[in-house]
Amino acid sequence: MDRILVKKADHTVTLFSKEEVVLRTTAALGPGGAGPKLREGDMVTPVGRYRIVSKGPSRFRTFLGIDYPNEVDKARFARLRASGALPKDARIGGDIGLHAPPKGAPWKVGHKLVDWTAGCIAVDDDEIDLIAKSAPIGTVVDIED
Repeated sequence: MDRILVKKADHTVTLFSKEEVVLRTTAALGPGGAGPKLREGDMVTPVGRYRIVSKGPSRFRTFLGIDYPNEVDKARFARLRASGALPKDARIGGDIGLHAPPKGAPWKVGHKLVDWTAGCIAVDDDEIDLIAKSAPIGTVVDIED
């Protein structure tokens, strides 16, 4: 697999290998809505081109971390904070990635029906297993509105 495309408006995650679709599924996102993630705590799933930079077990089964904030995000954040559009003590945040619902969550079966993450992309257990197995570190993750 060489690319993952997340379309926020459709709540879809599509995995590609040489532009061939390997998997298309739905996902839960952050409930913060459209547009780029502006700061920590806004509950927005970021928009932009990222890469998988880490993989590992977590309370969300497996966590595939992406390189948010990237240089574009950092520049936007600095501009907004300097202009006063964000509080001076605002933080840019981090720890954004793909994962499954928390282990043992009683609402696991219907988790994609509501946006519940803090900005991450949440898929089912079997889907995160496939993505973790198929997507090496460095895989492109494009997130669009």
